[in-house]
Amino acid sequence: MAENIYSQITPDIEKLAAMCNEDSAIDPELYTKYDVKRGLRDINGKGVLTGLTEVAEVHSYITVDSEMIPCEGKLYYRGIDIEQIVDGFISEDRFGFEETTYLLLFGHLPTKEELDDFNRIIGHYRSLPTSFVRDIIMKAPSHDMMNTLARSVLTLYSYDDAADDISIPNVLRQCLQLIALFPQLSVYGYQAYKHYHDGQSLYIHSPQANLSTAENILYMLRPDSKYTALEAKILDLALVIHADHGGGNNSTFTTHVVSSSGTDTYSTVAASLGSLKGPKHGGANIKVIQMFEDMKANVKDWTNEEEIKQYLSDLLNKKAFDNAGLIYGIGHAVYSISDPRARVFKGFVEKLSKEKGMEKEFALYEAVERLAPEVIAKERKIYKGVSANVDFYSGFVYKMLELPLQLYTPIFAIARISGWSAHRIEELVNSSKIIRPAYKNVAKHTDYIPMDKR
Repeated sequence: MAENIYSQITPDIEKLAAMCNEDSAIDPELYTKYDVKRGLRDINGKGVLTGLTEVAEVHSYITVDSEMIPCEGKLYYRGIDIEQIVDGFISEDRFGFEETTYLLLFGHLPTKEELDDFNRIIGHYRSLPTSFVRDIIMKAPSHDMMNTLARSVLTLYSYDDAADDISIPNVLRQCLQLIALFPQLSVYGYQAYKHYHDGQSLYIHSPQANLSTAENILYMLRPDSKYTALEAKILDLALVIHADHGGGNNSTFTTHVVSSSGTDTYSTVAASLGSLKGPKHGGANIKVIQMFEDMKANVKDWTNEEEIKQYLSDLLNKKAFDNAGLIYGIGHAVYSISDPRARVFKGFVEKLSKEKGMEKEFALYEAVERLAPEVIAKERKIYKGVSANVDFYSGFVYKMLELPLQLYTPIFAIARISGWSAHRIEELVNSSKIIRPAYKNVAKHTDYIPMDKR
């Protein structure tokens, strides 16, 4: 019935949509005329300064004689180099995401006692309200887990007696609960979808208080709850390097904007999830995987550099994959010479590829990482260098971990809720004004025309 109604109104909608396209189009030259920083970035890709933060710092250039010189990318959490953080917990053979979350929220590295107490709190909050799984997650499961996650977050508002209290202690409590619950909400949402839409067996494993976030994801997702130590360690690393990326990325800026209005935590996080869902943001690693699947089908010899270069050239010239003219996973809005997250990830990705017997695929990724900047420099006029970004390898890691595509972006959200929480608290502590940027109206003023004269 609904399909018949839709087919009947489709021509009308298409006609109206054509009017929207025509009436909404703004002359591109006006953006230059009024010096509009489209995307809140200048021509070199540098973001417009809209706020201050102490949570994280993205460093991609140095200034020499007033000139911006690209440098190796760096990412700092609360002033500490992310590479030092990773080296620290890896060398001590322990998981790092919970420690990283503590650092982002409270501004300093925890002692062993502080981390143990924090882990106990997170473990305590890994408990959904009674019947929540049955009444909310199992009902009307969505094919997109980010929508499922956002709906679950908004519904948790109804279970919170202090939902609208934006005092810092209460907001911290809400954030800690969401940090603890995101793995369950994501995995259970996927299990429900797989069961009701694909007819697969339904597995609902309760999280274990003694396991890390990464371990719990694999424990709840897999039918037998089994995983190797390397699998859990690499997923934990993925969570660490995705936990924050400064205040200027789209979803975190959304957190600041929505928080500045004084609204509740659940509405704020749902808005940030909506931002992260976009293929230009959190959904980018899915595009990388799909691009490589197309590449593997069309490049006969994965070791032939000329054949790989030709495919990459075809991508840029809209002759391959989705004809968008993009090499997904290469280039970043901020980094040019290197993305530190990709740099940290790469060595561990190679280890996992050996464990999984996927060395040939890893070699193809390495070849594309090396050759893509050459092809882009030849085919395109660019203002800065390009390199592999974190999405380039993260999708490959998730594929090797046998994670379903539907969970790729929710995994990003499971990590980034830590950063969003820190930024929300920072905004509430320091905010005095609602964030309200300016848009210049360029439409001409006209008189109202009565109906009979139109």
